[in-house]
Amino acid sequence: MATHRGHRTGQAAGRVFRLRLGYGGRARTITQTRLALPLLTAGLVLLLASALIDARQVPASSTPRNLSATTAGELVIEPPTLINLGFEWFIQGDVNRNASVQVSFRRQGTTGWTAGLPLLRLGGERVYAESRVDVVAPDMFAGSVLDLQPDTAYDVRLTLSDPDGTQGMTDRTLLVRTRAEPRPYAGGRVFHVYPHGFIGRKTEPSFEGLMCAYNFWCAGTDWATAGRPRMRPGDTILVHAGTYKYDRYQYTNDASINRTVPLDGTYYLTADGTADMPIVIKAAGDGDVVFDGNGNFALFDVRAADYTFFEGITFRNAEIGILAGTQFLAGAKGLTVTRSRFENVGAGVFTNSSDSSGFYIADNTFIGRNDPNRVIGWSGDLWTKFNGVDGQVFPPRMSSYVAVKLYGPGHVVAFNYIAHFHDGINVETYGNPDGSTASGPGITAGPRYPTRDQWDRRPVAIDFYNNYITNSHDNPIEADGSLHNVRIMRNMLINHASHAFCNQPSLAGPVYWIRNIAYHLPGGSTRVTGGSTGVLFYNNTVFSETAVAGGSNLHWRNNLFLGESSAPAIFSVNTYTRYSSSDFNGFRPNPGAAASFEWNTPPAAVQADMPGPDRTPTLEPRRFATLADYSRETGQDRNSVLLDYDVFVHVPKLDAQGADVQKVYRAEDLDFRLKPGAAAVDRGVALPTITDGFSGRAPDLGALEVGAPLPHYGPRSR
Repeated sequence: MATHRGHRTGQAAGRVFRLRLGYGGRARTITQTRLALPLLTAGLVLLLASALIDARQVPASSTPRNLSATTAGELVIEPPTLINLGFEWFIQGDVNRNASVQVSFRRQGTTGWTAGLPLLRLGGERVYAESRVDVVAPDMFAGSVLDLQPDTAYDVRLTLSDPDGTQGMTDRTLLVRTRAEPRPYAGGRVFHVYPHGFIGRKTEPSFEGLMCAYNFWCAGTDWATAGRPRMRPGDTILVHAGTYKYDRYQYTNDASINRTVPLDGTYYLTADGTADMPIVIKAAGDGDVVFDGNGNFALFDVRAADYTFFEGITFRNAEIGILAGTQFLAGAKGLTVTRSRFENVGAGVFTNSSDSSGFYIADNTFIGRNDPNRVIGWSGDLWTKFNGVDGQVFPPRMSSYVAVKLYGPGHVVAFNYIAHFHDGINVETYGNPDGSTASGPGITAGPRYPTRDQWDRRPVAIDFYNNYITNSHDNPIEADGSLHNVRIMRNMLINHASHAFCNQPSLAGPVYWIRNIAYHLPGGSTRVTGGSTGVLFYNNTVFSETAVAGGSNLHWRNNLFLGESSAPAIFSVNTYTRYSSSDFNGFRPNPGAAASFEWNTPPAAVQADMPGPDRTPTLEPRRFATLADYSRETGQDRNSVLLDYDVFVHVPKLDAQGADVQKVYRAEDLDFRLKPGAAAVDRGVALPTITDGFSGRAPDLGALEVGAPLPHYGPRSR
């Protein structure tokens, strides 16, 4: 099986290093501008992290001068995705947190540089949830270069500076290539699969049933597991039109009754492809191809198969359409699922294994089994009143759990339509990442951040973009359990009983929520718990109240917040760090609310107050009736504005307490564009790569810039 460990080769004194950044072990060249410093060892990272655990209260003004300078350490390039690149730069010093890393990039071979978002400073933030999660961010910078072109080489320049002084190699120029969209290999063998009883001319080599083509032997008896894969990297199976449905309870050699494993009826795929030569299972193009699980648990199991590629297939009538990983057991790498359909399933694509990496799930339709006609949540007083109304049951049965669940690095989930699941797209709420240990009674103390030998298994470099997700019992997207550089961009999130922006908790950051539209969220818009760290909200349009239970290093810019009466306050934040920030936003407070804004932080002399087994952070409550009072007293949102629903072309006001709380809206019936000249126009701040190309004096607030092309949500046409 292909290796995906991020090992390095090269001469320590040279300028050019070979790093294995992609999948399938392909080395890519990274050019450095000068000699490399010795790497910051994992032991030192852990030593720093342990010290930060005990420093629960860090005075903001008592920093020793000799600890204020910054020493550059190891620079890590995360697995590239199709359109984004992620970086981590470990440091020492900078205890006063005034260092910065500026980013610029250019396509290889061009001369002009484009500014990127600066990297986010992390260090000492603790995410704690009893014995389930206990992670401390080491001193580092992390961040992404966004919205690049697939399969393209870029020069990326990172410049570390600190007014208190720097040491080490602080100006780095890297050559990194984005990942190509997975494609079938053109030069491989082709096999044809037909349903039982097919009448007509067949293209050879042909087989009845998928497993008969995939393996050298197939059966519906004990001999089913005796087959070994015929498939080699680059092979394609073209599946011809028909419904492939078997009776797993029949122990038989009759090919018309069963050609899967007896009792479970699962297609177990066990051959490995490669990144450039995947093993492809694709609709032949002569009609609909349906694999019906006949009510079994897992329709396809690819946990032992790397680089499997599905296209144009309908997965139907199973608890899990594609089982791709199980925590601590096994996980596939490089799975591609495109232009396919999942219906009558409990879960679409599922892995919660850190062995999994590099999935590409794009242009698919996922239809769950939950009630398509009503919004209802699984918890909360808001929903209890619907028990027994029109045959409803509270709490509702979770007939469909999640469309896509992932763990591990380098995944892309884009341009999908998802409806009627409990959750839409999730990072697994994994607990402590591999190589780190939570704290609790009877648990041996261990590192609070993954050890260096486990970094290739971390949940980093994950992209969710341009998806259309509707009607969840809980959340459309969960970043729970993720670590660094999770990019959640340009999604349409509509009709969700709970929070669209879910971080419960995200572990270190940055998690980017960028230009998402979230409409009809009767339970509130944002879930930030357990000290979730490094969560950035840029240019989102949010139609519900935002209430942060507890997080660190949180930042809001250029967002629109309009309430749904889920809570009195439109914007309420509990942050364990005084360096969280918010500005250049637009608010519609709820009329008559006694307090419309809350910004609760540690006391003025304390920079950070982190949770832990024996500590609950002490926050000073600050509640304000008006934006003016809130801005004056906290220093936040000084450039933010008040506005109302009339800034949009056509968006009805919502009321979580009203008769329409269960209504399922269609995004195509609404128009979230801003009216020219509205109060949200030209009121934002420039954010590199996010607001580039804005019209007018300044960027607009919210997800849609006036005059800019509208994003595409959901599957693309060919």
